[in-house]
Amino acid sequence: MSGYNVGDLVAEFLQQVGVDTVFGVVSVHNIPMLDAIGRRNAVRVIGARGEMGAGHMADAYARARGGLGAFFTSTGPGAANAPGALVEARFASSPILHFTGQTATANLDKEQGAVHDVMDQLGMLKATSKAAFRIRAPEMALGVLMKAATEALSHPMGPVSIEIPIDVQRAQISRPTMLDNLKIETPKGDAGDPDSLDVLAEMASQAKRPLIWCGTGARHAREAVLRLTEMGFGVVTSVNGRAVIPETHPMTLGAFQATPEVENLYQTVDFMLIAGGRLRGHETRDLALQLPEMRAQIDVDPSACGRTYSVEHFHVGDASEALSALADRLEGRMKVAPDWAQDLATCLKETRHNYRKQLGPYADFPEIFRDAMPSDAIWARDVTMNNTTWGNRCLQLENPSQNIYPVGAAIGPGFQFGIGAAFGANGRKTVAITGDGGFYLNMTELWTAAQEKPDVAIVIFNDAGYGVIKDIQDALYGERHYFADPIGPDLEGLAKLAGLPYFRVSSVNEMGPQLKAAIATEGPSLVEVEMTKIGKLPRYYQPPPYAVKK
Repeated sequence: MSGYNVGDLVAEFLQQVGVDTVFGVVSVHNIPMLDAIGRRNAVRVIGARGEMGAGHMADAYARARGGLGAFFTSTGPGAANAPGALVEARFASSPILHFTGQTATANLDKEQGAVHDVMDQLGMLKATSKAAFRIRAPEMALGVLMKAATEALSHPMGPVSIEIPIDVQRAQISRPTMLDNLKIETPKGDAGDPDSLDVLAEMASQAKRPLIWCGTGARHAREAVLRLTEMGFGVVTSVNGRAVIPETHPMTLGAFQATPEVENLYQTVDFMLIAGGRLRGHETRDLALQLPEMRAQIDVDPSACGRTYSVEHFHVGDASEALSALADRLEGRMKVAPDWAQDLATCLKETRHNYRKQLGPYADFPEIFRDAMPSDAIWARDVTMNNTTWGNRCLQLENPSQNIYPVGAAIGPGFQFGIGAAFGANGRKTVAITGDGGFYLNMTELWTAAQEKPDVAIVIFNDAGYGVIKDIQDALYGERHYFADPIGPDLEGLAKLAGLPYFRVSSVNEMGPQLKAAIATEGPSLVEVEMTKIGKLPRYYQPPPYAVKK
């Protein structure tokens, strides 16, 4: 096909907004867009084996790169495979564009049985994305693309779906000249009402033992948070807020937000500022965690006020900008207790020591992995027990882009995260850990890794079953392990079949050397950690106490 069509516009738009790699599955209703990308040869297409895998890859690419990600699915059943990835990206506030096709406009919404036609596809996408748009006519295309990208990048960020009927994709149009200088940048956040910031500053200035809880919305507020730590503020983070400042910084507790030692410390804190965080039940023992009594909160979403914990003052504003404005107001005003910094350090030391004791034969794994990995390596994970325990907390990170894990607590995305992150890593190595159960959910993407050669070491902790589920069954269901023992393939044979280098770990002493060898391997490699030989990870699941809203 000669000329310039809407598919070409999509391809050029992605290039202009800085997306150099997209993920997806080619299908009958997205060929014009992917054909245009292929002809232009400016954006790389990673052909995933499934739409959900493509979405998780795009999500991790966006998180590692710090910008937009994009993926393509087919229509109807293909688009219906994407919501799992869209839901996770929404949990993580990850800015991605999901492109899908549609039947021809003459057949839309008429239930005439056209190929891949499903009832209310756009409604499904609206329910699982931050927003969803349909390009109804060729002349609307550029405007909708710009609106979608701006929406994805606006705080709180999130995934946006774009539905383009097949005849619109093929439609010939004049190339918009504004593409020559097109830029879609992250909209600058608003610090919020100055009077409200003054109230916040007055509260903070009275504190002798102040602490900031940094959530997802504050994870890129490093400069402001560092200024506040210099004034005496301690820092604790949600898991997705990790490394807002380096986790080696003496004033941060990292993501140890709910250990007994930290909960005791909270009772001595006279002012906690929650910045861009929901204090969600997943990280507060279903809202039973005893936080400091004096609390204030910053969030861009007004409906966050009182949704989990009550606060004395709620400020509506972008967390990064509001923290910077707060730091301006607090210059020279803070007079923290002289023993506060030491108490933070002591608490963290005791927490790490006691937490490590609960890891059984895996107590040294955080240090083993940290020693083997480059300091700037991407740390991608699945919801495997080794991540839910030490992976989310003990392995110290330097910056937020290294921290990629399933915020929605779903099993299965970690392997695809590793692939996508490797393409967004800008030369950094990626290490991805997953359990055997999570790996099996999307095992076909192993051939995506074999074909596309991402620079990722895939570490599979194999305990021959659903270890997390068995812990819950032990605690609540009389140790009846119904349906928790799926059989899986021989992983060494699977690696050989896919042509990937394979490394086996059967003891703690082998972990470091084998991981270093895998990391030194260029491209993808597979490491199997035989937990059945090393030993069981002690049960981490405990029945939650009755949640009482504070």
